[in-house]
Amino acid sequence: MGNDDRGDMQFSSARQELRVAFKRIEAELPPRLARAMRWLRHRDSRLIRIPAGLALMLGGVFSFLPVLGAWMLPLGLMLLAADVPPLQRPMARFAHWCLGLLERFRRRSS
Repeated sequence: MGNDDRGDMQFSSARQELRVAFKRIEAELPPRLARAMRWLRHRDSRLIRIPAGLALMLGGVFSFLPVLGAWMLPLGLMLLAADVPPLQRPMARFAHWCLGLLERFRRRSS
């Protein structure tokens, strides 16, 4: 197995981690938002996903404004990660970490 094969496997593994993270996020969303997220993740939505990711990141930078929030930056990075392999694993791990925090919070609250 050459270095190129190993790199392909790593990107494939990272892509799979990101896919699982997106599915976990979708499970937490209301059905309408989950459908929108699935549509954005689809291969044919790339021309919408990339500008949407960039717009969300820009909105996250201006989170001090009333309507915009810091939540926009990681969501924008998640959308971009679908098309930028080096972002896939870190964003998948970040999503899993955030969802773990949410689960722990829910357990303590109930």
